[in-house]
Amino acid sequence: MGEFPTVILAGGEGRRMGGGKPLRVLNGRTLIDRSVALARTWSDEVAVVLRDPGQVGEVGAPRILDREDIPGPLGGLVAALAWAAAHGRDRVLTIPCDTPNLPGDLAQRLDDALHPDIGVAVAESGGKLHPTCSLWRTDALRRVPAFVAEGRHSLRAFAGTIGFEAVAWPDPAQFLNINTPADLAEASALS
Repeated sequence: MGEFPTVILAGGEGRRMGGGKPLRVLNGRTLIDRSVALARTWSDEVAVVLRDPGQVGEVGAPRILDREDIPGPLGGLVAALAWAAAHGRDRVLTIPCDTPNLPGDLAQRLDDALHPDIGVAVAESGGKLHPTCSLWRTDALRRVPAFVAEGRHSLRAFAGTIGFEAVAWPDPAQFLNINTPADLAEASALS
């Protein structure tokens, strides 16, 4: 198991799904339960970042709250970085709860690519970066205030600010992000 925790980003509202995305069922298990089980294959320490504690029930992992003053996934990342740093960790793997087919070698390959001169290793497939599927150095937290002060909130732009290495996987289906009922049906066929 990795020497870093895995934090599941589950704070989105899931409007295109009609809300409650982490609790949507895929092949008999909720997306959040699937994510926690997968995260435990990579890390002894797993946590879930939420906008509201009521978004999920008991998940068998600590629940931490997004930074309300920072919109979107960046608020979740900041919460994950702060939580990991408070636990004495220098890195944290983030994964979204709505990407259920992530490759088993995600943590190891990102860790291998996280060179000392960069702040994050980011998954890539089909020419597309997946910044929610990344291994971040927790000291990136110190760069957040200046980034946000510029009115910026994009994870991709933040990765560019702190320096990143893209790690490519050949199968884009492994990074299928569930945003709609049609995506859920597609993911079910792939699982």
